[in-house]
Amino acid sequence: MQVAMKRDAIRRKAIEPKSNAANDPRDGGVQSVDRALSIIETLAEDDEGYRLSDLAVRTGLSTSTVHRLLATLEKRRFVQFDRYELKWHVGAQSFTVGATFARRRNFVAQAMPYLRKLRDQTRETANLAVVDDESIIVLTRMESREIMRSLTKVGGRVAMVASGVGKAVLATYSDEDVNAIIRRQGMPRLTEKSIVRPGELFRELQTIRRRGYAVDDEEARIGLRCVAAVVYNDCSEPLAAISVSGMTSRVTEDRLPALGRTVHEVAAELTVALRGVLPVAAEASRSAD
Repeated sequence: MQVAMKRDAIRRKAIEPKSNAANDPRDGGVQSVDRALSIIETLAEDDEGYRLSDLAVRTGLSTSTVHRLLATLEKRRFVQFDRYELKWHVGAQSFTVGATFARRRNFVAQAMPYLRKLRDQTRETANLAVVDDESIIVLTRMESREIMRSLTKVGGRVAMVASGVGKAVLATYSDEDVNAIIRRQGMPRLTEKSIVRPGELFRELQTIRRRGYAVDDEEARIGLRCVAAVVYNDCSEPLAAISVSGMTSRVTEDRLPALGRTVHEVAAELTVALRGVLPVAAEASRSAD
């Protein structure tokens, strides 16, 4: 069955400065929704959860407002309260709603055998990720069987310029589009090895285009390396990207070329399985015409 793949064009909404919600006397309608969503987003930042007072500080809301909103969210199972640790966590309903994001990308189930193959061939964690709002989101993964596993988590966001998957996708863009993303998103220094200068990034993208895979060398998290390659849609545009990630003690510099070839090959296989078209094949087709 042919998989329908539509271009996920990148759009960036204008970022509005946060208002001082705690001092705003209005507390109904849209504002309450905004505050409730802010609480869920904050809870999603830390698997350890938050105490009420800490959550109020993190969101900039009064303790009473946070408590009232949490009570409503708890009734709808969007949050849950650990009565032993006295901490609030993301609830099951948040997962149910969020899982729709992955299901809407109907290639996730079909990608699983390829992630398993990648995991088994490399013995490292295999990831499937997409671009959303000019950030990278990990949709799913096949965990390594090694004792030490990936440090990232499914659903987490990371800047495109600071991740292997992000740089792999950026290498398919024009310099003009990359510059536009840099202007909007900046180049955050997540670690001491992060790329923070446009010139250095463009040199890196040229290298990625030449060899067919990208490397995150502790740029997003110290102690973690990632090797990534793009999966293309039927218009030879980036649909997603796959990667392997692991601790630098296992993903050594000597292994990078072999890992890169493996990831590139599996990404090409997944592209074909999803009825996508590799750029080389698309170029050859245009030349024949």
